[in-house]
Amino acid sequence: MKSIFAQGPVYGYRFLVAIILSSILVMADLQLRQTDVVRQWLGYLVSPIHWVVNAPVKFIGWSATTFSTRDELISENSKLKAQILVLERKSQQLAVLQAENVRLRDLLNASQLVNETVLAAEIIGIDSDPFTHQVIINKGLQDSVFRGQPLLDAGGLMGQIVSVDTYSSRALLVADSNHAVPVQVNRNGVRAIAVGTGSLSELELVYVPDTADIVEGDLLITSGLGQKFPPGYPVAVVTRVEHDPGQPFARVKASPTANLNQSRNILMVFSDTLTPRER
Repeated sequence: MKSIFAQGPVYGYRFLVAIILSSILVMADLQLRQTDVVRQWLGYLVSPIHWVVNAPVKFIGWSATTFSTRDELISENSKLKAQILVLERKSQQLAVLQAENVRLRDLLNASQLVNETVLAAEIIGIDSDPFTHQVIINKGLQDSVFRGQPLLDAGGLMGQIVSVDTYSSRALLVADSNHAVPVQVNRNGVRAIAVGTGSLSELELVYVPDTADIVEGDLLITSGLGQKFPPGYPVAVVTRVEHDPGQPFARVKASPTANLNQSRNILMVFSDTLTPRER
């Protein structure tokens, strides 16, 4: 294609004609309003061309924005899910802390009612043997723990220490079939021996005369006999009394006042009434 600005007499005339036409169109555009209509029609004709030319650019921009927004939403969604998990975990921990706070308050109230010196401890393990009820305590010889030392929770007597290591000790719960504790009825002072039945929810009084004044609802407390357990600690509540005319002894069942299968924080009692050999 040859340029109109090329050298030569013919092309010089064309250039001159182009200048004159341009000047006439500029003057007409300034003086005549009809040129606005022409310009609008020309704009209508050129608009599809502009749209087609700009379509790839707009598509690329829309795609970049869309995918960028999608990636941002995915990332934000992942962060929000992580935050929800963190908040749920904190909520669960808060519930645990509230429950533990209640237990510690109950234990503190119980410690204020005990006249002897006490040591707060925590149960850190249980015996896996299904035929025994023993727990591991996080206190030992370095804390002056001794064999036969009584254990309490907020409800009452839990058991006693049976073996001691340097940093831990093992306790036998009152529900164990090998455990026995001298008790008396808080209402009238009737004495008996409460032994474990192997069930965490039940104790039994042995060798109770059939004529003994014991009824359902009586509170059983430690009698202090034998000098293993200081007197006055709650042990159990009588739940059932059975009298058999043909037997000399009544069958008496009781429910432990201590939460044997729930308590984790406990008190270890130091008392001057315990025998020296136990200390």
